[in-house]
Amino acid sequence: MSSYLVTGGAGFIGSHLVMRLLHDGHYVRIVDNLVTGSHANLPEPGRVDFIEADLANAEIAQKAVQGMEFVLHQAAIPSVPRSVSDPATSHRANVDATLNLLCAARDAKVARLIFAGSSSVYGDTPQLPKNESMPADPRSPYALQKFIGEQYSQLFTELYGLETTTIRYFNVFGPRQDPGSPYSGVISRFIKLLLAGEPPTIHGDGEQTRDFTYVDNVVDAVLAACSAPDAVGRVMNVAMGERTSLKQLVSMLSDIIGVAVEPVYGDPREGDVRDSQADCALAQEVLNYQPRVSFQEGLRRTVNWYRQSSLYS
Repeated sequence: MSSYLVTGGAGFIGSHLVMRLLHDGHYVRIVDNLVTGSHANLPEPGRVDFIEADLANAEIAQKAVQGMEFVLHQAAIPSVPRSVSDPATSHRANVDATLNLLCAARDAKVARLIFAGSSSVYGDTPQLPKNESMPADPRSPYALQKFIGEQYSQLFTELYGLETTTIRYFNVFGPRQDPGSPYSGVISRFIKLLLAGEPPTIHGDGEQTRDFTYVDNVVDAVLAACSAPDAVGRVMNVAMGERTSLKQLVSMLSDIIGVAVEPVYGDPREGDVRDSQADCALAQEVLNYQPRVSFQEGLRRTVNWYRQSSLYS
C-alpha cells in the first residue's frame, strides 16, 4: 500500500483517481477547496482523509504533503473563459497553488509529483498532431498558467531532484463531470441538453476539432507515471490520438441517445483553439500507454451514467 495526495480530489478527474486508488487498496488524502469540486464526488466518510482548504495558502500545502509518497496535482480552475475574464483569480489557483505544492513536496521528500498539464499550451498552431517537441504557444491565461506549472515542475526536478512528470490532458470527459458547472467540458453539457430534447449551442461553425479522451484512460496514464522510471522530468501527451469535430460529436451523441436535434450556432469563444489532436507516441514508449476505452464506448458509458444521475435533471 502506498500513500497518495490527490489535490482537486473532489473534482472530475481527481475523483476518478481517488476511486481507482481506493479500489487498489492505497491510502488517499484529498485537498480541495470545493470551488470547482463537489461533496457529491467524495467517497463516503472514513475512506479518505479530506482537507477542505486552498493550496494557494503555503501552510496548507505543507500540511497536505506530510507523510505522502505521491502527489497527484489535479487542483485548478480549468477554464479558458474564466481565465480570460478573471486572470488574477485563475493565476492564484493555477500557478500560486502549484508553486506552493512543489515547494512543500520538495521539503517533505515526496517520491514523485504528477502535474495535470493541458493541451491548451500548444495554442492554435496548424501542425497536427501535437507533439511534445513543439514550442508552446499559449493563447489564454489558463494555457499560460498550465505551461508555467509544467515548467516549474521540470525546474524542481533539475534544481532540487524532486521527481515530477507532467501529463498533458486533451479534452477529458466521462461520468461525474457536472454539466451545470461553468468549468465543465462540452460533452457533459451536450448530453444534458440532448437528454432533455434541447439543442446544444456550438460556439463557431462546428468544424473545430478536439481529441476527446475518456477519463479512465487518463487515470491509467497518471498512475503509470507514478512508477515509470523514464517518466521523471518528462512532459507527455495523453489522449486518443483522434480528431472529432463538434458537429460530429452532436451527431454521435444524438444517435446514442436516440434524438434528432440540430445544434444552435453562436459566436466563437475568445481564447479557444481551432483544432487539437495528440501524438501519444512518447506516452506509449515511456508509460506503455494504450487507451483501453474507445471514444465511442466512452460516450456510451457517459450517456448511461447521466441517464441514471440527477446531474442532468
